[in-house]
Amino acid sequence: MGCCNKLCGLKAGIGAGIAVAILGIILIPVGNNIIRETVTKESVIEPGTTAWDNWVSADTPVYRQFWLFDVQNPQDVVENGSKPKLVEKGPYTYKTRYLPKENITANPENHTISFLLPAGAIFEPSLSVGSEEDSVTSLNLAVAGGYKLFPPWVLEAAIKLNNVSLFQRRTVREILWGYKDPILKGTLGLFFPYNGTYDGPYSVFTGKNDISKVSIIDSWQGEKKVSFWNNTYCDMINGTGTPCLIKALFFNVFRSVSAEYERSLNLKGIEVYRFKLPPLTLASPAVNPDNQCFCTDSVVSKNCTLAGVLDISSSRGQPVYISLPHFLHGSPYLVEDVEGLGPSEEHHVTFLDVEPTTGFSLRFAKRLQVNMMYGPSKIITVLKKVKDYTVLPIVWLNEVSHLSCTYSCQALLRILFINFCLLWHISKVFPEYITSRTLP
Repeated sequence: MGCCNKLCGLKAGIGAGIAVAILGIILIPVGNNIIRETVTKESVIEPGTTAWDNWVSADTPVYRQFWLFDVQNPQDVVENGSKPKLVEKGPYTYKTRYLPKENITANPENHTISFLLPAGAIFEPSLSVGSEEDSVTSLNLAVAGGYKLFPPWVLEAAIKLNNVSLFQRRTVREILWGYKDPILKGTLGLFFPYNGTYDGPYSVFTGKNDISKVSIIDSWQGEKKVSFWNNTYCDMINGTGTPCLIKALFFNVFRSVSAEYERSLNLKGIEVYRFKLPPLTLASPAVNPDNQCFCTDSVVSKNCTLAGVLDISSSRGQPVYISLPHFLHGSPYLVEDVEGLGPSEEHHVTFLDVEPTTGFSLRFAKRLQVNMMYGPSKIITVLKKVKDYTVLPIVWLNEVSHLSCTYSCQALLRILFINFCLLWHISKVFPEYITSRTLP
């Protein structure tokens, strides 16, 4: 009888163990599905989701830090054709992306939502090295722009008439946001016009029917491609409307780029995946054939062998070139043509830190440099001593944000709470299942 009881108990124990194991196998996928469904639901861009409020108006401000390049030897460059000697001044910091999106219109028939993105910048003295009234010696934007826009004799006459030179002394505010130019008789500035303007309209996918497409741009200004490059591939819009996903429009819709996974790291106790802009992004067509259609000037690009620079002259109407700061990943002679540059992967690369469960970007830094080009001339006096075409850095910027817990952690906490409740209920019904696990 005792033997029978022991045998029955053993069978019962084995049966219970098998049942627990089976339920564990069943419940783990169920729990994972619940978490996955919660993440999917909260990531859709529609009223009532975690993503919605932050999408309409970011609860954490985005800052743009500017470092301007101060030319130390302007007279020597003009009179002797010397290399420009540059000293970096900054950061001068502005608060941006603090205004909510406007004209938000849902388009349920194709699961998109359209909007206008207002632009604004507020100077932040406490985050800056000085006043935006600090002076900097920089390239004369009208002279550099006129070099490609006007016949040389016209530009020479304008330079003499207005008593200007290749370089000018301007305030940080003037260089960034605009000043009255004596040559062009209008307002010039690297980012003019900006305050009070609108970008768009954009149309992005909400993710309602396909979460993998959330925030991906469907159209910009009513078009599904840009018209800068006269090439189907280069004109494609393959971007996202926010910094929360990996593929993004770089340099404000001049071209789209992809980021690559670099490593996993810890951000305030949260594991994140870091993605960064790969060196191939601005590689020469000889290294990256996909960039062939971005090569639009064989002279400046040295027969399309130049790396590290994107020529956006066709869209700006001026000889403007975009690069990574200090010509990171660029051709060596870009750095050698001037003095004072020191490209650094740590300080000058663009990156995103993404929480892998939700896909939310908890930190990002978009870094780029604005350059202009000048070259030799037999007619324009201030360019007669110039030996070769020079792509001169004007300013580099770092657009940065650490997304607050109001948005990103809200979603994480909801997921963790569901996970906790699921495991808690399992532990009450099947305590054996939970002995080797720790509740969150």
